[in-house]
Amino acid sequence: MKLVPLFDRVVLKQLVAEETTKSGIVLPGQAKEKPQQAEVIAVGPGGVVDGKEVTMQVKAGDQVIFSKYSGTEVKVDDEEYIIVKQNDILAVIK
Repeated sequence: MKLVPLFDRVVLKQLVAEETTKSGIVLPGQAKEKPQQAEVIAVGPGGVVDGKEVTMQVKAGDQVIFSKYSGTEVKVDDEEYIIVKQNDILAVIK
């Protein structure tokens, strides 16, 4: 199964949280905060959303930072993804 986003939606795969801190302390699973960085997996076509023309600014393979409490988490074929609107993406990491 493949996720194909509609309109201005973007499918993200969240990057793995660090297991240890910079000082070498190992963090247990609950103490790790999920990173707000993700890789773009798929991008919708854009188009007219709420009466405004939307052109997509990101592409598959981009590394991005997204809003902390945005999107919908989905699980497909044992892989977890987040589907967000493009305006929930704050920056592209170059």
